[in-house]
Amino acid sequence: VVILDPHAMVRQELVRLESDKNVGAQALLARQEISTPTILVVDDSVTVRKVTTRFLEREGYIVHTAKDGVDALSQLQDLRPDLMLLDIEMPRMDGFEVAKNVRSSSRLKDLPIIMITSRTGDKHREHAFSLGVNNYLGKPYQEEVLVGAIKDLLGDGETKA
Repeated sequence: VVILDPHAMVRQELVRLESDKNVGAQALLARQEISTPTILVVDDSVTVRKVTTRFLEREGYIVHTAKDGVDALSQLQDLRPDLMLLDIEMPRMDGFEVAKNVRSSSRLKDLPIIMITSRTGDKHREHAFSLGVNNYLGKPYQEEVLVGAIKDLLGDGETKA
């Protein structure tokens, strides 16, 4: 004689449906992350990180932040952003050292880097470009100029302006 437990059967079906829904949601999220550019903001100023993050998220980007060069290189071991915004003057490791490390990495050597710094002199600008930085902007940056530079480097006409 077969004894059926309808409550157990319903619970089992609910678990299966919930599992299918989670897999579908994870796949949708993964597709969204693949199509949405990711930007790593590296700056020791909490204010700059927050303001830049809010601005870039409004523009439709996924944003990760690092508080200094050491934190950035640590995150870059697991994360491969589409672009990096990098300050020069930071504790523990400055932006020049980060750029040099990124360019010497076979996995990250093509990562676009925009240096955003208060050091706007030719000496710092030339040094940054000699390390392979793609663009160099002074602080405070103009939002339109930054978005234009990001779109130029990502070839991204899809993100809202």
